[in-house]
Amino acid sequence: MVLKVVKYGDPVLETKADPVAEFDTPELHKLVLDMFDTMYSAKGIGLAAPQIGVRKQVTVIDVSAGEEGGERVVLINPEIVERNGSQLGEEGCLSIPGFREDVKRAMHIKVRARDAKGEHVEYIAGELFSRCMQHEIDHLQGILFLMHLSPLKRDLIRRKIRKLQKAGEW
Repeated sequence: MVLKVVKYGDPVLETKADPVAEFDTPELHKLVLDMFDTMYSAKGIGLAAPQIGVRKQVTVIDVSAGEEGGERVVLINPEIVERNGSQLGEEGCLSIPGFREDVKRAMHIKVRARDAKGEHVEYIAGELFSRCMQHEIDHLQGILFLMHLSPLKRDLIRRKIRKLQKAGEW
């Protein structure tokens, strides 16, 4: 089921999510499926549970955006255990629609997490996959990509969003 994506301004987006304690439950599997449906519907490549108003450390990723042959990745309670190199690239966010900016991230990362069944998983990611994982894991910590921008750029975007809110367009 496609759920509503929470927009910037909702406090859930800037609150650290709670770790998942119970795995392989019907509720968790439904959450993951709904998150994939919502992400694909919004034409995204990643979605974190706080973006649908759920304060749990769950994120889904598919850098193919649902194309055939893409890999559907579920990360629960993820932790980045290694970072190497550096990349600068454009990022956007389903919770901050219409805004895209260059963000500096690690080029390669190693992530440890669990899947929906509770199995331990580990990914070594580079380039776009690495960028997407870092972006989504940030969401679980209450960090938006805006926090990686200069204070000037961040303030500019916030002012534009406030104008959109006042006009009833946000």
